[in-house]
Amino acid sequence: MTQVHTPGTETEPMDPDRSMSELLSQLTSDFSGLVTTHIELAKVEIKEEVTKAGKGAGMLGGGAFAAAVAILLLSFAAAWGLTEIVPEGVAFLLVGLVWAAAAAVLASTGKQKLAEARMPEQTMKEVKEDAQWVRQQTS
Repeated sequence: MTQVHTPGTETEPMDPDRSMSELLSQLTSDFSGLVTTHIELAKVEIKEEVTKAGKGAGMLGGGAFAAAVAILLLSFAAAWGLTEIVPEGVAFLLVGLVWAAAAAVLASTGKQKLAEARMPEQTMKEVKEDAQWVRQQTS
């Protein structure tokens, strides 16, 4: 059985005359460049997300203020309306308990959503790939 020689399939080193220290220096330099590139990528991704979040937060802030004023006025109206049925103290206590329950549900949901926040996916994937590449180069 004869072996066919295919050009480009050799496993010879690209630069066999370089010393181990030169190769390690090159590896360190290459890895440093990769880390710097990934840091810049993360900065860009984070800046884009912060800009989007900032605009959304401004709108939510305005909406939250308007909602707080509306809730306050409607709560007083509801409590005074209940005074036709129950004493004033009980009416305001009932309205307060409804708002306490709503606050508990909202806080629980908000905590869950914060726990679901994630890191920039592309950057994390590339950092893992680079770490694997470095392990392969040093083994």
